[in-house]
Amino acid sequence: MYEFETIIYEVAEGWASITLNAPKKHNAMSPQMLEEIQAAMLEADNDNAVHCVLIKGAGPSFCAGYDIGGGGKNIGLNESAQYRRGREIDDDSWHIEQSNKRLITIFDMHKPVVAQVHGNCLAGGTDLALMCDMVICSDDAVFGFPAARGMGTLPLNMWLYHTSPQWAKRLFLTGDTIAGEDAAKIGLVLKSVPKELLAAECRHVVRRMALIDHHVLSCNKRVLNMGLELMGAKTLQRFAGEMDARGHKAKAGTVFTNNVKVHGLKAAFQQRDEPFGYSMVSVDRPEASE
Repeated sequence: MYEFETIIYEVAEGWASITLNAPKKHNAMSPQMLEEIQAAMLEADNDNAVHCVLIKGAGPSFCAGYDIGGGGKNIGLNESAQYRRGREIDDDSWHIEQSNKRLITIFDMHKPVVAQVHGNCLAGGTDLALMCDMVICSDDAVFGFPAARGMGTLPLNMWLYHTSPQWAKRLFLTGDTIAGEDAAKIGLVLKSVPKELLAAECRHVVRRMALIDHHVLSCNKRVLNMGLELMGAKTLQRFAGEMDARGHKAKAGTVFTNNVKVHGLKAAFQQRDEPFGYSMVSVDRPEASE
């Protein structure tokens, strides 16, 4: 069995639990963590004792995104850095595709996966959560992709298949965020519950699925996912990666990268987001304050 260092993998009562375990970084996904998430999903898919999977995060957040600040061992995914070292759009697109394959495993695997989301679920964290079959969150969870304000687009994009085109555009085209309670109202997540009830709610769902023959679960997951594929879901992921590479070449992306080099990551984020002020959207209340 794979030796995990950045996640905790456990099996009990017919389901597997995967816990992202880098709480000091709000579970930002390093290349090592991405590889370990994929390995754990494949381990669960291969184990007849496992009928479904629950993925969650240790510490204050589910996942704050990709670890663009570095960290973790240079294994697996990072080994591809020896290839395609050019700076052209196609080189960038190639590397994004290698990264995307890790999380697309969640969509492709035969067994259903539930995401238990609390705290921040931002940027790459949304890539992870929305590849899952169901997302259950706490009312105070925060979803968003602030990187869309200047660092490209979403390299994986399942938002359109969970919410409406207009709400997807409202969030992408501003980089604003949305609370868990409102995310449930627009269909971005299955359900939002009070924080103290989140773990119990998620266990309730996976325990019910664990009662069902995993072969039957596979039939149902795969037929529904084929419906998503017929609506272009898998094709859109490749296109999203290519558009992300293109977006990296925009002036805003260059400015952000230079700010990181000169002022550091935290200062670069502050400079990017400061003009937007309060960024939480409201679904059923006016937002304008003029």
